[in-house]
Amino acid sequence: MKLVRFGEAGDERPGLVDREGKIRDISDAVADIAGDVLSPEGLARLAALDPSDLPLAPEGARLGAPVAGVGKMLCIGLNYADHARETGKEPPAEPVVFGKATTAICGPYDNVEIPRGSDRTDWEVELGVVIGTRAKYVDEADALSHVAGYVLVNDVSERRFQSERGGQWIKGKSHDTFAPIGPWLATADEIPDPQEMDLWLDVDGERRQTGNTRTMIFGVAHVVSYLSQFMTLEPGDIIATGTPPGVGLGMKPPTFLREGQVVRLGAEGLGEQQQTMVQA
Repeated sequence: MKLVRFGEAGDERPGLVDREGKIRDISDAVADIAGDVLSPEGLARLAALDPSDLPLAPEGARLGAPVAGVGKMLCIGLNYADHARETGKEPPAEPVVFGKATTAICGPYDNVEIPRGSDRTDWEVELGVVIGTRAKYVDEADALSHVAGYVLVNDVSERRFQSERGGQWIKGKSHDTFAPIGPWLATADEIPDPQEMDLWLDVDGERRQTGNTRTMIFGVAHVVSYLSQFMTLEPGDIIATGTPPGVGLGMKPPTFLREGQVVRLGAEGLGEQQQTMVQA
């Protein structure tokens, strides 16, 4: 299934995408796409619905992030060797973990704000993992059984805030709108192999990033298992798994986003996003 949330920001309704690509309203079946709805049992109930019996969403409705009530947004840094090297760092021996404030989450077509005082706002196309069942001290062999599905993420970053303002990366990762997610949540059965997915990103129509998840240093199962050794992962938590090479920081000279520019990105099986840059 492809699950979405549609409507004005803060007032989204749950939906699913039917075989014709139309959005069907499932709010009579579930209150939102969150919590127990993401469990195998919850997803099975949604899969049993007949889309033709469900009302259509309004034509042209805004899409919000496809998961509600996200408790944690965790990110893996430098998870593609070529990306690590383009930023001047060596590939890590263990996953580099940082957080992104949940207030950064927005819809896949919402505007992205360039923060006040920013001159290094950057793009990062990523595969996102949505947890479906509680995961604590899980083995790598069992890790994917805790995954409800996958989403497309733009891990927008302010590089000066991230690296030159002291402390943790979270400061450069958490401005409002720095986590566009969607357009849909593809349930795990829709993605045969999360380690075989093409990713791409364009700025103003020019290709900047092209990659495949097969080149991750630490795969999805390893990342889920690894994180579960340090904290309990709850349904609705999202993990952004890292970006392939081609970010603005790695260009020669480094090139960053400006007001009015348009970023478009996509991933195999996860659809496409588009954002216009605006000043905060």
